[in-house]
Amino acid sequence: MTIWYTADLHFGHDNIIKHCNRPFESASHMDAMLLANLSARVGPQDTLWIVGDFAFGPRAKDRKWLANLFARLPGKERHLVVGNHDGEATQSLPWTSVSHTAEVADGNGAPAVLNHYPMITWHRARKGALHLFGHVHDQWMGSRNAVNIGVDVWGYVPVTLRDIAQRARTLPENKHWQDVERGMEL
Repeated sequence: MTIWYTADLHFGHDNIIKHCNRPFESASHMDAMLLANLSARVGPQDTLWIVGDFAFGPRAKDRKWLANLFARLPGKERHLVVGNHDGEATQSLPWTSVSHTAEVADGNGAPAVLNHYPMITWHRARKGALHLFGHVHDQWMGSRNAVNIGVDVWGYVPVTLRDIAQRARTLPENKHWQDVERGMEL
């Protein structure tokens, strides 16, 4: 079983294509490609974490459309970390879990801490926990210990913690890290 992470899918959202310069002809084309990319990586026994903004726009309020979309998601477990565009209809889908923040034990060491929004610090940050976020689309890749996992910076595919940790090593330390964590090694 593999655990996969992604964020900011924005299924059904026509304007996100222009806003983020996504290479799709329409929301329907984008939706089909995102689902194909998910299915190409996420196996039937795998776990999928969507860290916010599953769907947006008028279709995201259509429960039948959302249910059909959800049914096409791969994986055995599908979790939602709520983003700013995840309304009641999205949250009421049959997710394995719905939360605003989650800690996922994925591999050795400290868990990954998931929140849709980039945070300056989080639980077990000083113990090596990576923070995985979305929300900012292609505006910021993140830092050495907080990584943007949104589709706009990962080629529209879900990623593993190994992929994320590898990218984290190439990113700069957050310039405010010492401001909030100085002297906190208690």
